[in-house]
Amino acid sequence: MKKVILGFATFTLSLSLAACGSNDAEKGSTESKETQQVYKDAEQKEATKEKTADKSKVKDDKQLVDVTLDRAIDGYTIKVNYNGNVDSVRYLLVDTPETKKPNSCVQPYGKDASKRNKELVNSGKLQLEFDKGDRRDKYGRLLAYVYVDGKSVQETLLKEGLARVAYVYEANTKYIDQFRKDEQQAKTEKLSIWSKNGYVTDRGFNGCVKEKTTAVKKATTSKPAAKQPTTPKASSETSTTTENEASSASTGETETFKNCTELRKKYPNGVPSSHPAYQSKMDRHHDNYACER
Repeated sequence: MKKVILGFATFTLSLSLAACGSNDAEKGSTESKETQQVYKDAEQKEATKEKTADKSKVKDDKQLVDVTLDRAIDGYTIKVNYNGNVDSVRYLLVDTPETKKPNSCVQPYGKDASKRNKELVNSGKLQLEFDKGDRRDKYGRLLAYVYVDGKSVQETLLKEGLARVAYVYEANTKYIDQFRKDEQQAKTEKLSIWSKNGYVTDRGFNGCVKEKTTAVKKATTSKPAAKQPTTPKASSETSTTTENEASSASTGETETFKNCTELRKKYPNGVPSSHPAYQSKMDRHHDNYACER
């Protein structure tokens, strides 16, 4: 009888120990899973932090090269003194209407873009930044982002509606996202090149500026044959009117606002001198930009 009782006690003890072992194993397994999840979350958080830091580093990591200006050529080209030589610089990722391209006419807003570019590059310390791709194009021109006193010239031209995003080639695309935002801002506000429907295309710009000499010639050939005292005056008025029409063809229709408060209701950031709504009396800083904030 004692042997039976002893055997039963031994069996019960074995079951208890087995149960405890099972519970400990389950507990250990649960703790192991929780620990693994903590490590996984920590790794993901660290990876996100490193990714954000890398993006910030890329954004702020500008390797700028000091140069001096030789002269401005057009809206997207300048000549600079670089490494002891005079080099042409073609602005990366932007295009402006033509003014001096061989076998091409002068396009609307081309002279405005050239004038504004000249003002910008003459206004402070000039620097270039090269991208990861080719540093020169097939014509031997340097391909670069251009800065004056640390501010991007390309961005200024895009924001003022004097340039479009173009010639996007890998791997010279460091600022493509920002440039597209600047372009969209000007497009939304219908500034300069964006004020004419259908003027800007994926391949460039449509239309040519009618030269003033052509307008004067047409007015002269249409002069009446009869000699009357009022004829010279009429001819002069016709010539002047035609010239004004030719001039307004390059700048668009004039928009008039009473003051900057009224102008900003339509153009919150103000307008450049090339814009139809520009008035010199509203250009308080005399920087060819009216009603800027």
